[in-house]
Amino acid sequence: MKKVLILAANGQIAQIVEHRILTEPAFNDVTLTLFLRNANRLAQLGDNERVNLVDGDMTDAVAVDQAMAGQDLVFVAVVDHDTQNRLTKNVISAMQTNHVQRILFTNVLGLYNEVPGEFGRWNLEMIGGGMAPARRSDELLQESGLDYTTLRLPWLNDRDEVKYVVTTKTQPYEGVSGSRQSVADFVLQVIANPDKYSHDSIGMADPATQGEDRPVY
Repeated sequence: MKKVLILAANGQIAQIVEHRILTEPAFNDVTLTLFLRNANRLAQLGDNERVNLVDGDMTDAVAVDQAMAGQDLVFVAVVDHDTQNRLTKNVISAMQTNHVQRILFTNVLGLYNEVPGEFGRWNLEMIGGGMAPARRSDELLQESGLDYTTLRLPWLNDRDEVKYVVTTKTQPYEGVSGSRQSVADFVLQVIANPDKYSHDSIGMADPATQGEDRPVY
């Protein structure tokens, strides 16, 4: 069995990922440890033999370390905007202590000023002070020695379609928005094939939104 830890497991994207893992035959070999504040919010999954619910806060280093034991892959379903980067530091430390290598960590678009034009300007303005810790989170991952993928999220919508194009950190970001279903699909691709996008920073968005100067909902 492949053991996957999802941190911030009650997020909307995380829940899509969890549902697909637990219902699609391609992921029958995956077990989930779901870490979140107030595990009762996912109580409906508690009876599933492939699910372990863990009540904890990512700023609690001991709780993250305990949840990390025995995992094969970690998906962090939240952006680290903490000014001390406690979320990123606790995850990295727990992975190193428990000899876990593979991590997929969500972040924001614009980390490298790779979002051009008016939308890029607006995006930086909207993220504001949250950009500095987001950039540091990415830097910490790159310096960690872990097998990481940074996932730079577009501005999200709740469209049902799965439609996205992928760009690397050295390419201009293509598109401005994307569906949560698309982000979940990307995460599932990495879970299915952990070698994919290894040691890279990936941007993704709906290519049909390229050239827009504001998010598309």
